[in-house]
Amino acid sequence: MSEPPAPIAASIRLLLDLVARDAPAEEYGAVAARARLDGMRPADLSELEAATGTALRIRGALRQHRRRETELAALFDTASDLAALRDLDAVLQSIVRRARMLLGTDTAYLTLRDTEAGDTYMRVTDGSVSPLFQNLRLSYGDGLGGLVAQTACPYATPDYRTDERFRHTGSIDEGVLDEGLVGILGVPLLLGSGGPAGSRGAISSGVKGRGGDGGEVIGVLFAADRTPRPFTPDEVALLCSLAAHAAIAIDTAKAVTDLAEASTVIQAHAAATQRAEEAHDRLTDLVLRGGDLTEVAAAVAGLLDGAIGIHDPQGRTLAAVSRGGAPFVHRQPAPADLMRYAADANAAARAVFRDGQWHCAVLAGPELLGSLVLYGRKQLDDPDRRLFERAGVVTALLLLLSRSVAETENRVRGELVTDLLTAAGRDPAGLVVRGRRLGVELDRPCLLLVAETSAECHDKLAGAAVSHLFGSDGISAEHAGAVVLLLPDHGVPPGEVARAAVAHLTQLVGAPVTVGAGGPAAGPTALAGAYGEALRCLRALQSLGRIGDGAGTLELGFLGVLLGNGRDVDAFVTATLGPLLEYDARRGTELVRTLEAYFACGGTLTRTKDALHLHVNTVVQRLDRIHALLGPGWNEPEHALELQLALRLHLLSGKAAVPRAR
Repeated sequence: MSEPPAPIAASIRLLLDLVARDAPAEEYGAVAARARLDGMRPADLSELEAATGTALRIRGALRQHRRRETELAALFDTASDLAALRDLDAVLQSIVRRARMLLGTDTAYLTLRDTEAGDTYMRVTDGSVSPLFQNLRLSYGDGLGGLVAQTACPYATPDYRTDERFRHTGSIDEGVLDEGLVGILGVPLLLGSGGPAGSRGAISSGVKGRGGDGGEVIGVLFAADRTPRPFTPDEVALLCSLAAHAAIAIDTAKAVTDLAEASTVIQAHAAATQRAEEAHDRLTDLVLRGGDLTEVAAAVAGLLDGAIGIHDPQGRTLAAVSRGGAPFVHRQPAPADLMRYAADANAAARAVFRDGQWHCAVLAGPELLGSLVLYGRKQLDDPDRRLFERAGVVTALLLLLSRSVAETENRVRGELVTDLLTAAGRDPAGLVVRGRRLGVELDRPCLLLVAETSAECHDKLAGAAVSHLFGSDGISAEHAGAVVLLLPDHGVPPGEVARAAVAHLTQLVGAPVTVGAGGPAAGPTALAGAYGEALRCLRALQSLGRIGDGAGTLELGFLGVLLGNGRDVDAFVTATLGPLLEYDARRGTELVRTLEAYFACGGTLTRTKDALHLHVNTVVQRLDRIHALLGPGWNEPEHALELQLALRLHLLSGKAAVPRAR
């Protein structure tokens, strides 16, 4: 029969039972106390107390292992959860929530680096109640977080407010005080490294934004209490481990977000490209099918959801269509403004926004054909802007095609003009029929313009005439070294029509163009006569030195007839009025004006002095001076006629300044 176990063995077995069931620490001491009461021998009691200490150490180790297992399990769960998240905001919120749960703190928060501003900013919080704290920004090196971001090392403090290791700033301290935080732990979020330097809480120096082994700091993760709390090295290591997973999750979420954004941009670009191609094909097909400017404007208005105006280089409207084909109700800029905006777009080589509209230059190489104007759209994204500019290219194609057709038709019409001017009496009825086939009504009142420019620019003038007549019922042709334009009469005085042609043709040619006008006249024979009038008017302008000007026959009166053969006007005026002109120029007098008024008033001194608002004696003195300069006989009929003609020519030449009477 075996002996009962020794008392110490039973006590040791009891200690093992306590370790197995993780009993509270006070129960371990109770075993030795009971053995002492039971009268255990001193030697056994000493051995039992040593065993009790060992059991407590084993209990502590086991509890630490279980805590580590729990922490690792929580980290694995966190890593699994973070890996499943793709939304950056959800990832960040999950990180701070897990940090707060793992360390059991009052709050947790996370700051991210702002590379442009060169600091960090509060990105997300959990457990925070202060808006001021939630909007903090921390410069590198400022506060606990700024120091973590600068050195890439973890830092902990049981009481931040009294800790002098950190550089305190007014804004940071105010935010921390408003949140009520005391104990704070901050660890870096590192990419490209095995973990933060000093993960056991040691304070070490580091390069700003870089870990000790080259990792990049993208932010800082914090856990904080509102009461003093010393953070253990294990807690620092735990938060560092979470930060390592968090950094990878943040980077992954950013990559996913960037990829999604890039995919969206690519898809939008592809859709815009396809839309632009379809629009280009649609507009080109419209042009090739013979569509006109109004149809093109309507198509562009539909594509861009705005009203469209098409204008020529002088700002005149060629077509205008509102969105959906509705009547055009938008206020159009003045022609001068349209010309300036088209020049701006041409200089910028892209569409420009001016005066509430988008303007696109319509170009054929360096030549400005006009402009395209979009109304009702304050904003144009890049795809729509490119589409608008592409519409300008298509508009240029249509204008070139239209001009090419017009030039071809004009050559045919030019044959009609040549026959009209050289053989009008041969078959007048046949000329009228030919004109009607070409859309020209020769039996209705028309104006004839004859235009000339310098020899260097002569070749440009014919093409410029076609452009000038584009969109009208007029025709033009080269004849006898000049360009002849035949236009329907709309009741505008011939001189005004001539001057309008001068302005446009001069701009197109790039050199002064002189234009004489004849008519209106109807019928081939009368039109041939109007051509003669226009030609004589042109020669008179040239004789008068009015190069780059325009006029009608009636404006020049009988002088147009007299000067039509190209007499030397300047020589005649100088020979007749030279002494008076020279005297006036040298002395600042008004003898020429006095002589003109004297003849205009019929040689009467009283009427002359009233016309000049002078005393009669002053008029007499001036006439005596004229007599002395021109010599005897200046007032005789034959000489007086020459003087009056010279005065009229001097006035028409544009060289006569009319000074005020003295």
